[in-house]
Amino acid sequence: MNLKGLEALRAFMEGGSLNNAAERLHRTQPQVSRLLAALEEEVGFPLFSRTKRRLVPTREARDFYSHVEHALYSLDEAMLAGRRIREEQSRHVRILTAPHITNALLSDAVATMTLNDPGFTASIDSRSRIDIEVWLGRERFDLGITVLPLDNDTIDVEPMVSVRAVAVMRQDHPLAAKAIIEACDLIDVPLVANAPRTVMRQCLDTAFRRIGATPRIRLETPNGVVACELAARGLGVAVADGFVARSSYKPGMAIRPFEPAIELDYVFIFPRWQARTGVVDELATLIRNAAEEEATRQLPG
Repeated sequence: MNLKGLEALRAFMEGGSLNNAAERLHRTQPQVSRLLAALEEEVGFPLFSRTKRRLVPTREARDFYSHVEHALYSLDEAMLAGRRIREEQSRHVRILTAPHITNALLSDAVATMTLNDPGFTASIDSRSRIDIEVWLGRERFDLGITVLPLDNDTIDVEPMVSVRAVAVMRQDHPLAAKAIIEACDLIDVPLVANAPRTVMRQCLDTAFRRIGATPRIRLETPNGVVACELAARGLGVAVADGFVARSSYKPGMAIRPFEPAIELDYVFIFPRWQARTGVVDELATLIRNAAEEEATRQLPG
C-alpha cells in the first residue's frame, strides 16, 4: 500500500480539510487530492463523499484510519529511533503515563534531567488508566506509570508510592467546613463520579457498600481531572485520587481527606522484553522522589 497515500489520509483526518492536509505535507491541494484518490482506488471502497464542495470521510474511511493511525505511529517511532541512533542519542526515554501524572510528578523530573544532561531526550505519551492497560501489549515504551491493580505478563512492575483518595468540592459547599469527609457524609449528596470501570469508582462503590448505602451519582466521567473540575464548579462532590486532585487544583476548590481511607498504589512499569538503561533508572528515581514528596504535602484548599 502506498505510504504517501496513507500519510495524506492521516494529514486530512488530523487537519480536517484538503487545505490543512496540504500545509501539513508541504504539498499543493491537487497533489494531496490525487494521493487520496489513488489510495481510494487501491483500497477498493469509498473514502470520501462530497458535501457542499467539501470532502467528508465515510464511515469506512474512519474505520480504516483507526488501523492506519497505529501503523503510521509505529513507523514514526521506527524513523525516530533510526535518527536517534544516527545522531548517537543513546539517552532517550519513551514514557507512558496518565495526563495528571505529567502535571503532578513528571514535569519537574524531566526538567531536571534536561537541565543536567544535554544528551537526554524524551517522548511522553499520555493515556487514561484504562487505555494504558489496553495498549501495554502494543505500545513501545521504556518507562510507564500507572495505578494497581494490573495483570500483564509482558511487563515488570515496581512500587513507586501510595496516595490516599480525597473529597473535592467547591469552597462554599456545606461539607467544606468539615476537616475530614466520611462516606456517611455523602449519603444522598449529589456526586461527580468516575466511570464504573475505573479503579477510583470501584473503590467508591466499595466504601458505600460497607455502610449499606448507594452513591447518588449526578455526573459521571472516566476522567478524574474532569470530575474534580466539575466538583469545583459546585456540581457535586468528587471522591478523587489525591494526585489527580492536586494537579487539578484551582482557587475556589476545597480538598479534604476522605474516610474510610482509600489507598491508591502507583507503580512503575517496564517492558520485560528489553534491558533497562541507566537513564531510565535515573529518571525513575527522580519521579519517585517527587511522588513521595507530593504524597505527604499538605492538601491545598
